[in-house]
Amino acid sequence: MPTPTSGPAPAVPSSTSDPNAPGLPPGPPPERPGAHASAAPGGVDGYALTAVALALRGAPYRDGGADPKGFDCSGFTQYVFAQFGVALPRAVRDQFRMGRSLSPEDLAAGDLIFFSTTEPGVSHVAIAIGGDEFIHAPSSTGVVRVEHLSSSYWAPRYVGARRLK
Repeated sequence: MPTPTSGPAPAVPSSTSDPNAPGLPPGPPPERPGAHASAAPGGVDGYALTAVALALRGAPYRDGGADPKGFDCSGFTQYVFAQFGVALPRAVRDQFRMGRSLSPEDLAAGDLIFFSTTEPGVSHVAIAIGGDEFIHAPSSTGVVRVEHLSSSYWAPRYVGARRLK
């Protein structure tokens, strides 16, 4: 199983011990560290990947940002996946060409979710964390946060999802 490649992984929020806590993938945690408990994008444990993403909640938005000092949406996904040795392209449209297409009902922790927000076609990317929730770097007025795919804002903007395998 790939391990983080650049320095120590961010601390996992203490709420990860409660598998039913808001913002966490549903179901029991892996039986042991490194267990493949989800759809394992690119061979990476989806729960471990989302734990790293969740640890970045509150990081500010920064146009062109790709580190914890500030992220834009594709910089956030690129940074999180890089912690597990998975190289993603920098642009949202290029990330949308990666992996294989999924239907919304097949989403699992660690899958990429794409939206049309600022322009026609794919213009925003997020990481599925389980159930109806995803985490992303939303806009110039926001911070990295968890939201619901079924919300009145995000549902009509959904374009597709990809699994890296």
